[in-house]
Amino acid sequence: MIRLPAGERMRVTCTVNGAAKSGHAEGRTLLSDFLRHELHLYGTHVGCEHGVCGACTVILDGRLARSCSTLAVQADGAEITTIEGLAKDQGLDVLREAFSRHGALQCGFCTPGVLASTAHYLESNPDPNEEDIREMLSGHLCRCTGYEGMVRAILEFAAIKRNEAPE
Repeated sequence: MIRLPAGERMRVTCTVNGAAKSGHAEGRTLLSDFLRHELHLYGTHVGCEHGVCGACTVILDGRLARSCSTLAVQADGAEITTIEGLAKDQGLDVLREAFSRHGALQCGFCTPGVLASTAHYLESNPDPNEEDIREMLSGHLCRCTGYEGMVRAILEFAAIKRNEAPE
């Protein structure tokens, strides 16, 4: 475990969205704050600051992580994908379009975390059913749309993705 004296900062170096990045963080700096304030990646939203709402979800070393309950120093040497990195994935344009078409977006505050979770989930579960998707979405709080549009959009996207996959 890394222990820093109060107020001391360390250099945190990681790969973010495919590019080497580094910045400074105190031992208590949250990964969400490091991403937003040190690396200027504002797509990662902070909602509850307790790891409950899912708005701050990122992909950290191939696993989903709540960046509001992960310390920046824990990400030293890690590979991180944020919503900005997912935005570069043209395949996910279809998912974003499905979210729009099915009314799965309103304020958009929860959307970066939901999209990160969905992209990660579909990598290992390419043929989910409605119950599977609802279970995956249970880690996210949406106060605007409810989840019906999200479920329909993810089901549609998964079907499109399966049909486009080379055999």
